[in-house]
Amino acid sequence: MDARERILSSVRSAIEGAVDPAVPRDYRRSLDDTDLIDLFAERVGDYRAEVHVIDDDELPRRIGQVLGEHSVRSLIIPDDLSAKWLVTTSCKVIPDDGQADAAELDGIHAVLTGCAAAVALTGTIVLDGGTLQGRRLISLIPDLHVCVVPAASIVGTVPEVLSKIDGTRPLTWISGPSATSDIELDRVEGVHGPRTLVVLITR
Repeated sequence: MDARERILSSVRSAIEGAVDPAVPRDYRRSLDDTDLIDLFAERVGDYRAEVHVIDDDELPRRIGQVLGEHSVRSLIIPDDLSAKWLVTTSCKVIPDDGQADAAELDGIHAVLTGCAAAVALTGTIVLDGGTLQGRRLISLIPDLHVCVVPAASIVGTVPEVLSKIDGTRPLTWISGPSATSDIELDRVEGVHGPRTLVVLITR
């Protein structure tokens, strides 16, 4: 018997007769009596994202303002994104036709999307490539991501959001701007995705 067989034999002996442990499923599934908008805005802000809570009719003006403040010269958008969102936008707007690769997207300053859902407790935005979101790639390459989050799409907890989204879709979970740190905890942003995240919560 070689070393591999000895190890596997020991493992078989150790688990012989074992039964699967009971897995508790009593997760906290909702946040009763909690202002989900305020909590989500607070948690997203903790990640160093820029957050604005606005009325629906303010959205076009605020999008134009955000793009101007960040000196955005080119903006890629999902091909189904409403033109009404862009009436105050003066930069070059590029509807995504699915052809631009990572190198081309790297030359575009910003992306504007909607979202599938958001989680208040963790300050997380979920994209699934559905309506107003476009391809996953366009939300990962440009340096600035402006994401519109309708208040109605915000739920309290991760278990709650998992019950509302399709887990077979290509999901992207966003908790603040892309960031990493080295062993000395020096934070570097923009390594794995947008360096800057602006969240516009509409109500």
